[in-house]
Amino acid sequence: MVPQAYLERLKSLSTQLVALQKPIRILDAIKWPASVEAQFRAARGRELPALEADFYQGYTLSFDPPQLKQRLRELRQDVRRQLGRSDALGRILQATIDQYLLVIELLIHRGTAEFGRFSRELYGSASDNLRGDRKTLRQLGERLCHIFSLPAVENLNRPYPNHIPADSAVQILHQRMQDYFGAGEVRVQISDDIVSDASAGGDCIKINRRAHFSELDLQVLEVHEGWVHIGTTLNGRAQPWATWLSVGSPRITAIQEGMAVLMETLTFSSFPQRARRISDRVVAVDLAERGADFCEVYRYFLERGVSEHDSYRVTQRVFRGGTLTGGSVFTKDISYVKGFVENVNFLRAAIHTGVPEIIPMLFVGKVTLDDVPLLYERYLDGVIAPPKYLPPMFKNLNGLYVWFGFSSSMSLMDLARVQQHFSKRFCKLPQTQVQPILKDTTDTELD
Repeated sequence: MVPQAYLERLKSLSTQLVALQKPIRILDAIKWPASVEAQFRAARGRELPALEADFYQGYTLSFDPPQLKQRLRELRQDVRRQLGRSDALGRILQATIDQYLLVIELLIHRGTAEFGRFSRELYGSASDNLRGDRKTLRQLGERLCHIFSLPAVENLNRPYPNHIPADSAVQILHQRMQDYFGAGEVRVQISDDIVSDASAGGDCIKINRRAHFSELDLQVLEVHEGWVHIGTTLNGRAQPWATWLSVGSPRITAIQEGMAVLMETLTFSSFPQRARRISDRVVAVDLAERGADFCEVYRYFLERGVSEHDSYRVTQRVFRGGTLTGGSVFTKDISYVKGFVENVNFLRAAIHTGVPEIIPMLFVGKVTLDDVPLLYERYLDGVIAPPKYLPPMFKNLNGLYVWFGFSSSMSLMDLARVQQHFSKRFCKLPQTQVQPILKDTTDTELD
């Protein structure tokens, strides 16, 4: 039996952290005006975006950095004193507090060479190795870009036109969120202040008033933003004691974004063009980290057949907050590919090791993979509540177990020999028989 006094201390410390981090909004603090794209493209991408040297100083932070740093340090001391240095949940709380202290430094140094250093501490680098492997994220990103750019992709294009305006998208997504979460739990609303076509935060999905969507785009938003990002937020809010699981510091970004991409894949909602955009982000981060400036990264994608709009967007995402001349950039966008790979490996390992029951804990709140075993132990103690909202394949693990069981077994095969075997047969197909069955007319960017 866990002492009630311990639980009350845990909740008090957790609630304090939730309150302290509330004004910290990273993306809001580094966003660019929508007008910058029009100006950049009007100059045909030959001039760096028109941002003044003191551009970020014009964005006043919604908190006082020295004061908030002091309060976070005091809270960290309180966690150590009240929970003890060896307490598992206390260690997660301390790690989260440390992350927010780094985030404050990141935002203080917007537009400087130091910004990139803090970004790498928080999110990692494209030159990092994958966990348990010698390959770097850049190598994997390039490989995925190649796969999703093969000529065969043109034969898979989808007949989903962007015919759904923003107001209709709001109505459709509102109904789907109500079906999944219940009435009144999630808001879907029109927004005029987001750059991407859609985004999610807390219990709300925002839809860009100027955007149009396809049916498949809305499927992506439903599972990516709804089931994962909002679902884990609401599951964290439902925690009786560990309420900090409702908020996410950068330490949980890779797992969140990776799970969202995995959910798109498991529900067959994704498509090659979207997967290519996600893979391109890793390459863009690597180029910029190595010193390529904004124009050079933009032209890199333009020369590889990416549209002007998408080339600008993937580049802008990386340079926001950093320096336009490269070297110091925002590395968050490696999280999608990194998290996808690490989540898949975690699922396969849980199944192979014989502990699949731990898998639903990925949705208990905003967590890292290293947190999950510790949280599962505290779930068995009754301290952590099980996730209230779970995607169907995570409620009943039978199908997921079989899927990843086969996946683990197939990894033992010599893929090169298998490809060689079938390639000999595929190359005999007359080219006139290779005809696109489906056509695509979409070009929507989702976060």
